Amino acid sequence: MEPMRAVALAADHAGYFQKARLVEHLRQQGCFEVVDFGTDSENSADYPDFAAKLAVWVAQEPGRLGILICGTGNGMAIVANKHKGIRAAVCRSEYEAKLARQHNDANVLCLGQRLTGDGLAAAMVEVFLNNVFEGGRHQLRLAKIHDMEDCP
Repeated sequence: MEPMRAVALAADHAGYFQKARLVEHLRQQGCFEVVDFGTDSENSADYPDFAAKLAVWVAQEPGRLGILICGTGNGMAIVANKHKGIRAAVCRSEYEAKLARQHNDANVLCLGQRLTGDGLAAAMVEVFLNNVFEGGRHQLRLAKIHDMEDCP
């Protein structure tokens, strides 16, 4: 039996409620080990702190995936993408989440609670977690991105 896959979630105050609902949704499914990096309330919190914790965790082990939530998803994505080995994608549709995994080998999905309803967010998470990188023609592009990680 293979080990349970791990997925981490984190949010600032603007994404707290959606994160809490997604954590519960994933735990109820029982298919993933869910790691919650906070925040644990709607009190003002700095998104860089939470995005960095999650990005470090994802980058530590191949195959780990993360979900970051703030007001728009953009701030979280900017921070996460500063970390070597992270490919964070802001998505607004299931199709974007699918292609982020299949074509870009995204390992972090960024959502905006102010822009995305809970039903769509849960559907995007499902698509993101249940798709894999296709490789092939996309592998060369991914290698070029990897080579740029050490650029000034």
